[in-house]
Amino acid sequence: MIVEPRADHVVWLDGAFVPWREATMHVTDHHYGVGVFEGVRAYAVEGGAAVFRLQDHTARLFRSAHIIRIPIPEKYGRDLLNDVQLEVLRLNGLTNAYIRPFVFFGGMLGISPGTQDLSVHVAVMALEWNRPSAYGGAGSISTGISLKSASFVRNHAGSILSKAKANANYMGGILAREEARACGADDAIILDHDGFVTETSGANVFAVSRGRIYTPPLESVLEGITRETVIALAAERGWPVVERRLARDELYVADEVFLTGTAVEVTPVREIDGRSIGSGARGPVTEKLQRLYAAHVRGDGEHRSEWLSRA
Repeated sequence: MIVEPRADHVVWLDGAFVPWREATMHVTDHHYGVGVFEGVRAYAVEGGAAVFRLQDHTARLFRSAHIIRIPIPEKYGRDLLNDVQLEVLRLNGLTNAYIRPFVFFGGMLGISPGTQDLSVHVAVMALEWNRPSAYGGAGSISTGISLKSASFVRNHAGSILSKAKANANYMGGILAREEARACGADDAIILDHDGFVTETSGANVFAVSRGRIYTPPLESVLEGITRETVIALAAERGWPVVERRLARDELYVADEVFLTGTAVEVTPVREIDGRSIGSGARGPVTEKLQRLYAAHVRGDGEHRSEWLSRA
């Protein structure tokens, strides 16, 4: 999915572009992992690269930092970080790439120091993306992937600040995905405390049933930018998306199930908990949304120009 960087690769760290191997921190600087991040995709287009919804990703990074109470230094404003992400692509000669800006506290040895006493680090890296899908080969794009319901449940809204794209919020997803893969599935479906569907380890879930598209409400999921994009694209073509709680067995009997996310884009699901979904392959609605999304991220044909930032 992501290629190991070259020896001359550079990243941006605390205001300076530095060689990859020199972008190091003290062992204490990420001890508790208190930080927030974004995953952003760049695509090869005529004349270079285009980053999809860059401003929206950066805005969510700042929202996440505000939720976690990480004060991003004023000198690293949104416009600057947008420019830095584009420049990291240029300096590394990347077109198809995955960009990761992240912000975290440094020197956090204990849980008692006030946040005002801690240093804040801001970094941006970009790495080459060389696979057709986040799940591996091109087969997952057309045939689909398999999911397994996780034994882990999503964090309760009162136990952790789940609206932030925060480092710690991904621990449950990592454990759930590894559990699913150990059982032969590609990823996990994570349920909430009431047994309703939320997300996978890192993607939003959609179901197509009897001509309508459904997805869990924002109260129980991360506010995905790809999720928002697909909802907009579907609505423009007369396919309104209904946001409501979904029981696990509703997915079993859906005509189609698909996932959305920056890395997974629009990925069909062929099987959940050993049950074939629909025909057991990509459905027509999923295929149409895949094609629409692919066109928009690359600026081909009809698209919203405000969603693309050229590098």
